[in-house]
Amino acid sequence: MSEPQPRIDDLRRRVQQDPASIAFAQLAEEYRRAGQFDDAVAVCRAGLTRHPGYLSARVTLGRALIELGQLDDARHELQAVLAGAPDNLAAVRGLGDIYHRRGVVSEALSHYRRALGLARNDPDLQQLVAELTRQVARVPAGVALPTATPTPRTDQSGLLTLEQLTQELQQAAHREPMRRPAAAPVAASSASAGMPPDPQLEADRQTLATLERWLTAIDGFRTERRA
Repeated sequence: MSEPQPRIDDLRRRVQQDPASIAFAQLAEEYRRAGQFDDAVAVCRAGLTRHPGYLSARVTLGRALIELGQLDDARHELQAVLAGAPDNLAAVRGLGDIYHRRGVVSEALSHYRRALGLARNDPDLQQLVAELTRQVARVPAGVALPTATPTPRTDQSGLLTLEQLTQELQQAAHREPMRRPAAAPVAASSASAGMPPDPQLEADRQTLATLERWLTAIDGFRTERRA
């Protein structure tokens, strides 16, 4: 990515002339946008020694560290931001990116859902939430999932409650009403009479059993966090 040289040069001169200037945060963000992540990190760290409470600079630092693959340091910076500004969208989404890169899909989804609650019309976030919801629930690719919730229903942590999540995932797993013939539900009860079971019904049961085990694990994780 090419460097927006005039803007960066002007900000660099301002910071060189006055090392205590808060213009360091703008300079670091311009470096980050230009793909110069090492420079962004260096400028942020230097400026934050003088202005440790400058949260926007700390967000820039965290996002630049993510791009450099320094995920532990990035998480530390973004969590510090959320300690002072719990609704900082960039920090919430940045934490989602960290967990996503690490493959911790359920945690990434929690943060992306929270971010979508703060920016409800963001198409990128909508797509991420839909994709990760499908991945966690293992919903078939042909089943349409909602990409946005007009009025998010959350608990105090900003996450969907266990009961709400259970309901939504079960609804998603059965979102194709024409997929099974109308008489198919009878097949399960007729199995005891010697008739072969409905393969689709059995697959659905296995899917729901998997979801129930996953939800139990998530419930235990939340309990540990609240302890």
